[in-house]
Amino acid sequence: MLALALLWLAGCSRQPQPAAPSPEQVRSQVERLLPRSASDRAGWAVDIQAAFEAQGLNPSVENLCSVIAVIEQESNFQADPQVPGLGRIAREEINRRAARLHVPAFVVSAALSLPSSHGSSYAQRIARVRSERELSELFDDFIGQVPLGQQLFGRLNPVHTGGPMQVAVAFAEQHSGGYPYPRAGSVRQEVFSRRGGVYFGTAHLLGYPANYPKALYRFADYNAGHYASRNAAFQAALNRLVKARLVLDGDLINYASASPGQTELAVRSLGSRLNMSDAAIRTALEQGSEAGFEGTGLYRRVFELADQVAGQTLPRAVLPGITLQSPKITRQLTTAWFAQRVDERRARCMARAGG
Repeated sequence: MLALALLWLAGCSRQPQPAAPSPEQVRSQVERLLPRSASDRAGWAVDIQAAFEAQGLNPSVENLCSVIAVIEQESNFQADPQVPGLGRIAREEINRRAARLHVPAFVVSAALSLPSSHGSSYAQRIARVRSERELSELFDDFIGQVPLGQQLFGRLNPVHTGGPMQVAVAFAEQHSGGYPYPRAGSVRQEVFSRRGGVYFGTAHLLGYPANYPKALYRFADYNAGHYASRNAAFQAALNRLVKARLVLDGDLINYASASPGQTELAVRSLGSRLNMSDAAIRTALEQGSEAGFEGTGLYRRVFELADQVAGQTLPRAVLPGITLQSPKITRQLTTAWFAQRVDERRARCMARAGG
């Protein structure tokens, strides 16, 4: 009987695993999951499937719906979404920087009246600009050709995000290795394309390990930065242990100053209870943008103490309390609002799959 049992177990261990879906199957699935409002469904399906395949991501219904939900929220499936009032926003940014550097208004007007590489003046192009791609190209031209452009912006294009998933250009430039498409131009230019925006947006959303119980927290991270939801929960746990009430913004280190920030000071105040030096605390907090922070003694000990005070296991992820700031935003919005809106879209996508 023992021999038969071993043979049975051996047979079970050799059961064939379900085959991974083919690219054609994934593209077909994406087309079914897209909202009715999406045009060029086949084109979106091609780019989404390619992003998953190139990055070795699991094309589960939930993962596909998560990407679809972010695209719908950020651009409503417009590869080069238009932004109302973008020309005004651009001109205000130029004037703000000029005023900060004490550049006279007539000098700014003279520089903007110069002909650009398109033939029309920079002022005329600003007045006509409708999308962030157009604005990014304009600033590249202005910075590269006009001395005032370099004076105002250095070599840094002030358009920081773009494309159908509104991904940060800096993130794309840091994660361009393995990009599956031939590039005729810069990584920045690829971000503003449909294929590039989907590739880098998918990487930002799903290309990092996170022990979250719900996709909701990934959506918050997408808006506020990787592990912002986990770090906000860590700050909430600290609030159980210290008198100060920390803002749950997910920022564990104050990189803008040499002085320690409020979160670091709060942890330092627990130094004796944690049996950690200030230097050791700093080293642990510097891992706040990585998955490994959860493995530090600081993370474990803070939650052990906070769980004891609360008399229950506290959540290891909470929505960050961040108010969104951008010239493009015309009303008060928060990271929590963004995450919840995207999660609602994900749920509707899942419903379309019958899942």
